[in-house]
Amino acid sequence: MERRFKTEVSAFRALALQIATKAVNGTADPRAEIMRAIGRAGTAVAGARAWAGPELRLVVLPEYFLTGFPMGESVARWRDLAAIAPDGPEYAALGEIASRHQIFLSGNAYESDPHFPELYFQTSFILGPAGEVILRYRRLHSMYSPSPYDVWDRYLEIYGIDAVFPVARTEIGALACIASEEILYPELARALALRGAEVFCHSTSEIASPSLTPKAVARRARAIENLAYVVSANSGGLDGIPIPRDSTNGGSELLDFEGRLLAQAGSGESIVAAAELDLAAVRRARSRPGMGNLPARVKTALWAQEYGRHDVERPNGLAHDVPDRAWFTRRQQDIIDRTRP
Repeated sequence: MERRFKTEVSAFRALALQIATKAVNGTADPRAEIMRAIGRAGTAVAGARAWAGPELRLVVLPEYFLTGFPMGESVARWRDLAAIAPDGPEYAALGEIASRHQIFLSGNAYESDPHFPELYFQTSFILGPAGEVILRYRRLHSMYSPSPYDVWDRYLEIYGIDAVFPVARTEIGALACIASEEILYPELARALALRGAEVFCHSTSEIASPSLTPKAVARRARAIENLAYVVSANSGGLDGIPIPRDSTNGGSELLDFEGRLLAQAGSGESIVAAAELDLAAVRRARSRPGMGNLPARVKTALWAQEYGRHDVERPNGLAHDVPDRAWFTRRQQDIIDRTRP
C-alpha cells in the first residue's frame, strides 16, 4: 500500500514511545485486553502530545504492545487469541488516536487476513492524521510465525510486490516499517530505501543492555547504509508471562542518517526517546556525490545475480499446510543441512 501526500514540512519531532505490554496469553477476555492496551497507548500519546506540542508528528509504538507474543500456542490458537482484523475495531480505535492528535502513528500487531483464513501475519502499520491505515507491512522474516514468503505465489497474486515493500510518501517524508529482528537483515532496509524510504519506523521488543546489542549495532548500520533516520520503540516491560518483566525494557532510541544517537530512553515507560528529524538534511546528503552516499553506490544487479545462485529459504512452504510450531524449526534445520559447505 502506498499513499502520496504533498511534502509540507522540512523538519518535525518524532517519538519512540516506550510503554509496557500486558500479554493476553492467559487472559479470560483477550479482545477486551487488546482494547485496554489501545486505551493505555492513547493515554500515553495524549500525554506526549501535550508535552511536545504540535511539532510532534510521528509516534512509534513497541512491538507486541497489544498482545505480547505466543508462548507455545498453536498457529490456529494464537490467530484466534491475538490476531486483529485489517478492518476491525482495533484499527478504528488506533486511527482515532492518530486523528485526535494529528500524528502519524506506527506500531505492530498480529493480524488476520481473509485471503489466508488459516494463518495470521505479524504486521507493522502506520496510521495517518486522517485516522486511516496508510501503510501495512507484513513481516517477512520470522522464526515461528507465518510470513508472506510462506505463501508467496498466492500473496503476490493478491497484493503485488509493492505491498510487500511498502513506502508511504507523506507530508513528513517517506516512511517505512521494519519489524523487530528484521533490523538485522540489511536487504530489507536497502529495498525500502531504494523505494525512497527516509525514516524507518522500528517497533521492537528486545533485551536492553548498557553494551551494544546485535540489534543496536544493526540499527546504526541500517541508518548509515541507507542515509535514513531510525525511530526504534522498545517495550517498557512485559507482564503476564513467566519471563521476568524487565527482560524487554528500555533503550528506545532515535538515530540520524549518519548513525548518530539523537535520543535514548532508560528503563520503564518513557517519552524520553524523542528528537527532531530534519528531512532537508537527509535529502541534501542523498543528493551529494561522495564516498558517504552509499545508496547511490550499491551494485544491485551484481547482488541480484549472486543471491540468485544460492538456494536458502524457499518460498511457498505453507502453500498447502497449516504448520505446528515445530515445523519452523524443522525448516531451518533443513536449510542448514542443505547449505552446509
